[in-house]
Amino acid sequence: MNAKSHTLEIAVDARQVEETVLSIFHTILLHRSTGKFSYRGEGSYSEGTIGMEDVTCDFIDFTFVRISSDGLNNVVSKHVTDFIEDLHRKRAELPATTLKGIVTLEFFQKRKGRWSFFDETLPWEIWNLAITEKLLSTESERQIAQSSVGSKLAEKIFCVTEAMNKSDFTPKMPLQSEADLVFDTTFPDIQPYLFNITHRISNDLTGSSPVSSSVGSTVKRMFR
Repeated sequence: MNAKSHTLEIAVDARQVEETVLSIFHTILLHRSTGKFSYRGEGSYSEGTIGMEDVTCDFIDFTFVRISSDGLNNVVSKHVTDFIEDLHRKRAELPATTLKGIVTLEFFQKRKGRWSFFDETLPWEIWNLAITEKLLSTESERQIAQSSVGSKLAEKIFCVTEAMNKSDFTPKMPLQSEADLVFDTTFPDIQPYLFNITHRISNDLTGSSPVSSSVGSTVKRMFR
């Protein structure tokens, strides 16, 4: 299976990295989640509703919409925090260097392994967010960045929604017995498609080793 791959690039101040990643990833997950399924039989089901909420950023003039699910929001925040902490560690090693990072949100489905106890993971959509962390030294620069990054982020969100509205591949709706091969069914209120979040950081991403954290699978994947 060939995965559809998208790459978004943006340069932001260090204080804006977290909100940038959260706003883009939550927009993607909003389009890649469903309400909980209630099965009435192996081939019949009804779909619950998804609650949504507005989130206003502190360091960017921007408001985004996310699913109002504490479980999902905590999972995404945990992995974005890991990314931020690795950025800080790298910054301590290279205080005057422009750092770059790639955070990847990968959607996949599982296939039962024939000859092993492990399921095979088949990615079908990959979103790479390439971030350059700018070094801003004055409050005046930060105020300008707060406004300008908001405009850039709006453009990125538009690109995401435009791509989502196209007729691209998504896994077919599974039978009840196979729901957990396509969806993460562990959340009590929603069902996102199975996904991984990974990241890597370097002052030179070429040839660097990835620093990874994953959701929904024990398989760690390299960037495609």
